[in-house]
Amino acid sequence: MQTEKKNILVTGADGFIGSHLTEALIPGANSVKALAQYNSFNNWGWLEDIEHKNDVEILCGDVRDAHYMKKITKNVDVIFHLAALIAIPYSYVAPDSYIDTNIKGTLNVCQGALENEVQKVIVTSTSEVYGTARYVPMDEKHPLQAQSPYSATKIGADAIADSFYRSFGLPVCIARPFNTYGPRQSARAVIPTVITQIASGKKEIRLGDLSPTRDFNYVKDTVRGFTELAKCDAAAGEVVNIGSNYEISIGDVAELIKKLMNEDDVRIVHDENRLRPEKSEVNRLWCDNGKIRRLTGFEPRYSLEEGLRETIGWFRNPENLRKYKANIYNV
Repeated sequence: MQTEKKNILVTGADGFIGSHLTEALIPGANSVKALAQYNSFNNWGWLEDIEHKNDVEILCGDVRDAHYMKKITKNVDVIFHLAALIAIPYSYVAPDSYIDTNIKGTLNVCQGALENEVQKVIVTSTSEVYGTARYVPMDEKHPLQAQSPYSATKIGADAIADSFYRSFGLPVCIARPFNTYGPRQSARAVIPTVITQIASGKKEIRLGDLSPTRDFNYVKDTVRGFTELAKCDAAAGEVVNIGSNYEISIGDVAELIKKLMNEDDVRIVHDENRLRPEKSEVNRLWCDNGKIRRLTGFEPRYSLEEGLRETIGWFRNPENLRKYKANIYNV
């Protein structure tokens, strides 16, 4: 199916990837509804910053409310479900809230989509469900390992989505992006953590373990992966990785950022507060993206250096940097 001229709903549209996805969908869709989490400030998160936000119907609500999800999924052709709690350190503190949002929220989206005969649902997973690599590169058959309460709830959410395909024929695809970065990302993630500390003038930047490796993907590539899967009828009922098939350590990424920002004299300081519990740390992630290439022809368009240059440029804008608290470790 095509997403052009369709009525589209994006949950988690106020977040990092969701806001970029919403922007990308606006030009071709018949209509876009963007769900932001309700708050008394009537703040729309990163949707406040997107272009053409007047062309989007912004809704404020909560995926944990089944009645509300049934209501807003009416007359929708395609759902991109991104709403989730995603900070791994906070999942150690408040795991119950992750179960409510990530598992029950996904159930409510799938139930609403089924009752309202939605044509395609893209449910957002995460490479964290794989845990530390048992083999590389990691394809969709890699065993699942719940190494944090967060990843456990995403495994549960994926299972709910898969069950709706198998039990009821709901045309759902589970999109499994590896580590996405770019403008608007929370400083809980390592790349914004490094950039914001350096951009704020710090000569010592505080990081946790530098040895784990990740498969980093620029947000525009991740968004394109989502939209390509929505167009692909053969992706219904499938789990599909979105990644670059390129592995790099956290330490090497930090050094590359220092180089690109012309701050070679910046020193990295080990901060034990930023470490995960030993058995919870995911030491290696490396995406096998063969399946999405076979299904859609998807290929990443941004190298890591190209994506980092765009990301650094955005964070160096004083108006953007002011929205971050570089002095505070954000769990």
